[in-house]
Amino acid sequence: MLEIEKHTFERTAIVGIVTQNQNEEKLNEYLDELEFLTFTAGGEVVKRFSQKTDKPHPKTFVGTGKLEEIKTYIKEHDINSVIFDDELTPSQQKNITRELDCKVLDRTNLILDIFAQRAETSYARTQVELAQCQYLLPRLTGMWTHLERQRGGIGMRGPGETEIETDRRIVRDRISLLKEKIKVIDKQMSTQRGNRGAMVRVALVGYTNVGKSTLMNAVGKSEVFVENKLFATLDTTVRKTVIKNLPFLLSDTVGFIRKLPTQLVDSFKSTLDEVREADLLLHVVDISHPEFEDHIAAVNKILLDIKSADKPTIMVFNKIDAYKYVKIDENDETIEKTTKNFSLQDWERTWMSNLGENNTLFISATDKLNFEAFREKIYSAVREIHISRFPYNKFLYPDYKDVIENEDDEDENEDIE
Repeated sequence: MLEIEKHTFERTAIVGIVTQNQNEEKLNEYLDELEFLTFTAGGEVVKRFSQKTDKPHPKTFVGTGKLEEIKTYIKEHDINSVIFDDELTPSQQKNITRELDCKVLDRTNLILDIFAQRAETSYARTQVELAQCQYLLPRLTGMWTHLERQRGGIGMRGPGETEIETDRRIVRDRISLLKEKIKVIDKQMSTQRGNRGAMVRVALVGYTNVGKSTLMNAVGKSEVFVENKLFATLDTTVRKTVIKNLPFLLSDTVGFIRKLPTQLVDSFKSTLDEVREADLLLHVVDISHPEFEDHIAAVNKILLDIKSADKPTIMVFNKIDAYKYVKIDENDETIEKTTKNFSLQDWERTWMSNLGENNTLFISATDKLNFEAFREKIYSAVREIHISRFPYNKFLYPDYKDVIENEDDEDENEDIE
């Protein structure tokens, strides 16, 4: 009988440093996230390495002694790859690879690899490939031997190009081609957004894996892909949604993350345009995560970078069914609670309720806890925007005799191509 081959995870080690700007507690938090990223990419973290230093070593990121320790460990324990928590310079990556004689990645490269795995549509694949090419260009060290080519023909004879020069030229040409392709798609998507008319646009934003797609499915009766891994959603999904006869467009966007590669921010411009052009943002937060405050700060920073921080925002603290601890007083006293004895009124007493200036909600998208209040809050916010746009709209005033009746569940939420 043939044996079924089981999926094997790639054995990896991860490396981080404690610096003046990053203490040991913060490093452990980042390494936890890096381990989750590694798992999402198909790896198994076997060992963590850390070192205290004022700043990264300019040649090898960590000191020579620590690098020798890593080298000894990977040889003795059959480690396939080593992943560094911060972005490595091209020279650092080259030196470390030569010393360790194994695959060396950094956080940026790992995130790009996950995006490449998750990209489903042609547009997403184009965006990811552009980001990968921009990342690889300064790191080419003759590793693409299959790209070595000579341009033959009249006037092209002579010493020719070296392999690395040829590789760089090919990658630059590919970057130019991808940029032109994205420009065409951007124009098409801009036209599509323009064709949606003046409907109110609501965008779900938040850290990766906070439950945006689950919330999208619950509100819009959609079937967006959901998985307990980072970056389960890359392509923006837009649904026409109706609450109390008031239609609006709801979009689920790619999740953000700390240390998000700049190449991805640039290449995913059109995806982020859904956020830029939204009338209302639903900032979803995983309240059960111990570092959700840092997640909020990371999302706010990216919103500031893409000039969307001043948009009307509703803070949605999700996963109240999964939390374990919560700070409930000014002395930072940590009290263990359970969903049975911690009510919504208790949540509203916490400092989180003041973050959204009266626009804060505590829900569970999975169990639909406090979901009616959530839908009512969205309806009120969308209605206010709608009234300012259409002062005499029939959907909003009961005096009109031709107010439409509720549509069937199957018909009231439509895909927007």
